[in-house]
Amino acid sequence: MADVFESLVGQDRAVASMRQHVRNPVHAYLFTGPVGSSLHDAVLAFAAALQCPKRGCGDCEACRLVLEGKDTDVYFAERAGVSWRVDDLREADRVSRRRPLGAGYQIIVIEEVDLTTTGASPSAPALLKSLEEPPSRTIFLLTAEEVPEALDTIESRCVEVRLKGLGADDLEAILTREGADVESARMAALAASGNLRRARVLVRDVALGERMATWRAVPERLTGTPAASAALASEISASLDRAIAPLQLLQEEELEHRIQDAREMGQRSLANRKDLDAQFKREQRRFRIDELRFGLTALTNVYRERLVESLEGVNQGETRSGYRVGASLQAIDVIVRTNQRLSSNIDETLLLNDLMLSLMEL
Repeated sequence: MADVFESLVGQDRAVASMRQHVRNPVHAYLFTGPVGSSLHDAVLAFAAALQCPKRGCGDCEACRLVLEGKDTDVYFAERAGVSWRVDDLREADRVSRRRPLGAGYQIIVIEEVDLTTTGASPSAPALLKSLEEPPSRTIFLLTAEEVPEALDTIESRCVEVRLKGLGADDLEAILTREGADVESARMAALAASGNLRRARVLVRDVALGERMATWRAVPERLTGTPAASAALASEISASLDRAIAPLQLLQEEELEHRIQDAREMGQRSLANRKDLDAQFKREQRRFRIDELRFGLTALTNVYRERLVESLEGVNQGETRSGYRVGASLQAIDVIVRTNQRLSSNIDETLLLNDLMLSLMEL
């Protein structure tokens, strides 16, 4: 490995900031960025650079231990529930008071700190107390996709490292570097909407191209009968169920890894298994929504292509092209409104049936 930051494709500004800060670190950093922007990877790389005598060479023992999760001075705090509890953060604070065993720092990583503001008893004040009086050789690394106003005081105690959403080219580069073939990486990157986690799931999905083809074929398959539109809606709904399979496999692998880690630590069972299962179910639900948005985007592109083609026909004096321009614009508007309805927690089957019936009339 040339450098611990090499893996952070598309994050040049954030990497430049981290390279500067690793030379003269402060006591706390807050990493922010949209869903799928590699927050965890960035924190891990920065922690390795902090522990490395060469500031992140990627080849030394210090870098290797951090990147493999084996550095005893790099502590990833875990929460017992959906939100961070005061007891969770007190344990992190207790670890932060220890003297590092090695020559580097005692590093405390607390991910999704926005969850300190949720739940029956918000725990943000406990975190703030830890940040106000840290030992000289302790560094806190926090992450949050968004920082609510309730965390303004905590944010003011940290140096912010802002990551950006990843483009399709960035995702493709990451996936190919991780071993995916170019064609699979490109298709997964285009379908992931900037989300690296989703891209890593989709690149393992051999049916992705088939699902994209199904969405793009919708206009041709709407024959004008309610039965045809209902059948198409049912087919797409079934494809959503199949699309979840690679994610479920990935979650099963993660669960097995956590169970193994718990056993190595002398635990008879995984303490937060119930909460982890709930987290996986929420991720599956988000994945289904993202899959629907991916399909709607593919369908929108079909109607945009038709629109461009029809406009060229209008310029050449073709009478029917004028009608096709209007129909394409109406179809795009229907898809936009369908996309907006996804935020209202509407039943997917009803949503798809409404969409197909509306497009059938155009």
